[in-house]
Amino acid sequence: MRYPNGQKNKHVQRVSGAARTMGFSNRGMTLEEDINATNDFYRNTDKAIIHKKPTPVQIVNVHYPKRSAAVITEGYFKQPSTTDYNGVYRSRYIDFEAKETKNKTRFPLANIHGHQIEHMKGVIRHGGICFLIIRFSVYNETYYIPAEMFFPYWDNQFNDGKKSIPYETIQKSAYRIPFHYQARVNYLAIIDQLYF
Repeated sequence: MRYPNGQKNKHVQRVSGAARTMGFSNRGMTLEEDINATNDFYRNTDKAIIHKKPTPVQIVNVHYPKRSAAVITEGYFKQPSTTDYNGVYRSRYIDFEAKETKNKTRFPLANIHGHQIEHMKGVIRHGGICFLIIRFSVYNETYYIPAEMFFPYWDNQFNDGKKSIPYETIQKSAYRIPFHYQARVNYLAIIDQLYF
């Protein structure tokens, strides 16, 4: 790229062939960024109030290289986190975990932790809507999996079952979330289908 005076712009990066063929909905965006943008859209249009939960961290050591800058050099998680997102939609409590995998054939259950499953089971027991959003980044496909559908796979791994869910099973049984311009991961459309 050249400026009008003929000089080259030194800051323009070349785009590889693989990056050029990437789908419109995945232009360097992660699942988390897409969900955060979706939640911003939901809040701005007063459709729902859903936020990413902050992870509680205990700061232990801070380095001050300059008076105006501080760098955290040591910190610890105060407690295990639960799920990624929660909020309210149509008077119902919403709680979900979001995971992205590069695996082409399966979703490894090791991506989820036992304390998260216990939290999700508690949400279901108390009448909340709980689910997982899983993105297979190699296919650029995002799926909504109700927690109740996920629990048997989780529990089965402790009874000599598989330690993953095959991609084909998710493709057939879960709900695919299509990309939308403003609500990139429009999971409320699935909730409307299932609950309202």
